Amino acid sequence: MSLNRRLLLTAGTATLAAPAIARALPWRKFTVILDWFVNPDHAPLFAARYCGAFKRAGLMVDLIAPTDPDLPPRLLAAGKADAALSYQPQLYLLVDQGLPVRRTGTLIDNPLNTLTALKRSGIKTLADLKGRKIGYSVAGVETVLIGTMLRHAGLSLHDVTLVNVNFNLITALRAGEVDAVIGTFRTYEDIELAQDGLDPVIFYPEDYGVPPSDELILLSNTAGLHNPALPRFLHALKEGVAALHADPEGMLKQFLKDHPKLNDKLDIASWHALPPYFASDPAALNTHRYIVYRDFMAKAGLIKAALPLRDYAVAVTS
Repeated sequence: MSLNRRLLLTAGTATLAAPAIARALPWRKFTVILDWFVNPDHAPLFAARYCGAFKRAGLMVDLIAPTDPDLPPRLLAAGKADAALSYQPQLYLLVDQGLPVRRTGTLIDNPLNTLTALKRSGIKTLADLKGRKIGYSVAGVETVLIGTMLRHAGLSLHDVTLVNVNFNLITALRAGEVDAVIGTFRTYEDIELAQDGLDPVIFYPEDYGVPPSDELILLSNTAGLHNPALPRFLHALKEGVAALHADPEGMLKQFLKDHPKLNDKLDIASWHALPPYFASDPAALNTHRYIVYRDFMAKAGLIKAALPLRDYAVAVTS
């Protein structure tokens, strides 16, 4: 399912000047297009609203759920929003396609993606996937992730059968159409499987040769990198993360009041599982991580060239 920057004077990152704080600045509307439908991944954004951080920053923040998860970066590139949520692996593909977007913040700074099987399949290690079917949703990146993980276990893509199950990962796994799937989240689908007594067997890609990546990031249009509202937004988001950690139950109560359809066992469990994964400083840019993953994408042939870091990510002061 599934913003913020700080001033870094370092080669390879663009430095953006930011006002100290917004009380003396005019009110400004700031539009953020979410990566998909509203869910607990977005908790810091709502916490920033509930604790008054956006108001203190002089911002009227609109959080918009897209009708299609492919739309946010393209709407952003077309100037229809001030920011959009996306994923670090997708960032390189967007830039490779020539879209004028840059990463300017991080909402979730740890990977959530997993490769998951069920205990009943008899799969205990990656080596047990030999001769099995693995379901995936997105060709390209996910195929590369599977191949990388298998090589770490002495296997290759030739040892398994890949099945495109679109986005019906859990349905296909439950029905036995595949023996494992990639693209489940450790804070959502894996919890769902455990709640249903299906005993998920979970493999973390970063344990099997895949470089760790930021799960959920904030993109800005290159034309808006000097938008004075951007550092104000990032500062407020940092306050939102702190407020979420300080009062997770209070924030959850307000979130469920605003989104009653999410008042269920799974979404509540996901809400409580996510806090360790939220970036405490959304503006911080892990330059090493972005360079390593860029090189991983280039080596796998997913992007045409490994561009300078500044062509993918910039740091904004708060």
